[in-house]
Amino acid sequence: MRNSWVHYSATLRSPRIKPTVKTNAGPPPNVTRVVKLSVIVPFYNVQQYAPDTLKSLRANARGDFEFILVDDCSRDETPDILARAERELPGAVYVRHEKNGGLATARNTGIDKARGEYLTFLDGDDWLAPGYYPQLLSAIEELGCDFVRTDHVQCTARTRAVHRVPHGRRGVVMNPRDAILPASRSTSVDYAYAWAGIYHRRLIDRGLLHFTDGLRTAEDRPWIWKLHREAESFAAVGLMGVFYRRGVASSLTQIGDVRQLDFIRAFDQVVAETAEDRDAAELLPKAVRTYCAIISHHLGSIERFEPAVARKLKSMSAVALRRMPKELLEDALESMDIDRASRLRRLRRRPVSAGVAA
Repeated sequence: MRNSWVHYSATLRSPRIKPTVKTNAGPPPNVTRVVKLSVIVPFYNVQQYAPDTLKSLRANARGDFEFILVDDCSRDETPDILARAERELPGAVYVRHEKNGGLATARNTGIDKARGEYLTFLDGDDWLAPGYYPQLLSAIEELGCDFVRTDHVQCTARTRAVHRVPHGRRGVVMNPRDAILPASRSTSVDYAYAWAGIYHRRLIDRGLLHFTDGLRTAEDRPWIWKLHREAESFAAVGLMGVFYRRGVASSLTQIGDVRQLDFIRAFDQVVAETAEDRDAAELLPKAVRTYCAIISHHLGSIERFEPAVARKLKSMSAVALRRMPKELLEDALESMDIDRASRLRRLRRRPVSAGVAA
């Protein structure tokens, strides 16, 4: 069971994209600026929203904070907006990719550039409550753990909805592995928003904070699973200062092109790495069940995909189901409602071409 998944995990890396780096002049010579918090903010074609994002960063600025603004080769006016922000936003560091690499790669560029003792993320079309980051930093310093997860506000047009970390105990330091299960309900690994938290830089040193380069969607999934399997301590807190904008026309979640299919590569990585874990027998059922639920979700809204992508989605998903450990897959299907389980069983029987199966 393990060896088949190790084969797929070997294909999940792609070359890093070389950025062009521009930075503020910074402090005078011979003066080292101590950075407490690095905020990594990727931008891609978000000229309509970037000014609000940058305004909210200014309302969170502090002398020991830096804001790493990564432009992922935008084709609109976003680079001009960020160039102005480099001059006007205290602590701004502007980085521009010569080639578009996707959100995971842009975040990795920011991680590599970060100097802070702690790191956090924000997307270029979201925004923050004033003074949120100082509170977030205080929370992790008081708790002394590897990472802290927070609630957030989801914004769709004028509608606001609070989304909470699916973890009942607040302000209590725990072993992250203990928050992966049970498989039968939503847990912390299902709350995969990288910007809903703060992370100590020792996670970089342990190889736990970087994302899988080149993933265009579901990039947070292998990342959050690895954090919960391999970090030593975490806590959830009730802070709520990130406003997550949904329904943005340029967002990949709204576009039904081939990039959406990267969720298969992302979950292949989750299952492959979990199969190698010392507690694989306990954790794999959760990974397989979640993978099945995501496949079913995409099939349930297949009309939003371009026709060729929809066909590819079905073929790749059928192959993915056949790769899953048979007993765990059957258990996952038994746990689903009849409609979703029937949809996946029909898909598993679907004939696929040799090229897709390979």
